[in-house]
Amino acid sequence: MASNEIRRGAAEMSIAMLMSGTIGWLVVSSQQSPFNVVFFRCIFGGATLALVCAVLGFFRHKLFSWKMLGLALLGGAAIVANWVLLFAAYSRASISMATAVYNTQPFMLVALGALVFRERISASTVVWLLIAFIGLVFVVKVEPAVLAVPGQYLVGIAYAVGAAAMYAVSSIITKRLKGTPPHLIALIQVLLGVVMLAPFVRFDALPATGAQWVELVVLGVVNTGLMYVLLYGAIQKLPTSMTGALSFIYPVVAIIVDRVAFGQALAWIQVLGAVLILVAAAGVNLGWRIVPQRRVPSV
Repeated sequence: MASNEIRRGAAEMSIAMLMSGTIGWLVVSSQQSPFNVVFFRCIFGGATLALVCAVLGFFRHKLFSWKMLGLALLGGAAIVANWVLLFAAYSRASISMATAVYNTQPFMLVALGALVFRERISASTVVWLLIAFIGLVFVVKVEPAVLAVPGQYLVGIAYAVGAAAMYAVSSIITKRLKGTPPHLIALIQVLLGVVMLAPFVRFDALPATGAQWVELVVLGVVNTGLMYVLLYGAIQKLPTSMTGALSFIYPVVAIIVDRVAFGQALAWIQVLGAVLILVAAAGVNLGWRIVPQRRVPSV
């Protein structure tokens, strides 16, 4: 039974990560501003999550408190900022490079954990951080061959770093919401996104074709609502190490999609930089040791 549950969780996680890898394609193809894309993602994703929460019976009074709402809204503000920054990075730094840089988020999480929870940073984590930093230097050295906004590559990289930082902030806040169904947290976050972004939406520049509207609906219903359901279902079934390992399907798929859909060609030094960042992120997520642990002498 346990092995069946792990297999099911692995399948759910894999599908969720495959979905995640196609987000950049949907965002760029919709030809909408980052504010418009996130606004409609929140609307369509919110409708899907509301239906899921209603079916699962999560609209019970006992699941709500002022503290829960406050923390969920605070985390929601960070996750909405995360989406806007990441989507703005796609057209400037390419989907491939924005995704690679975005995967510095485990280091942001470690740094925040040390500051907020006084968690100790291991020597191996410091080494992985240095490797990721070298990768980042390689990534920013050369502009990709295909860019929607030429000359703004470094701005795009900065947006991706900011998106990673916002994700880490949201994760730290969500850690304090143990006992609250994650689907309900996600619903509160996307509803906040609708309110936050409404003043910035370009209603005079909405999608001009049915295909672009379909892309926004798919982004909200499939790549937000259903993806969250699969992702959270998988996290509940899988060991942390397997969750961390399967999460690297996302950047690999995103880089392949960028190449196939948009013909994004990367310089060899950028490929090397992306590989260093992803390997370093895997090292932190999966607890790989480079520096041996010091043994405490027995008395």
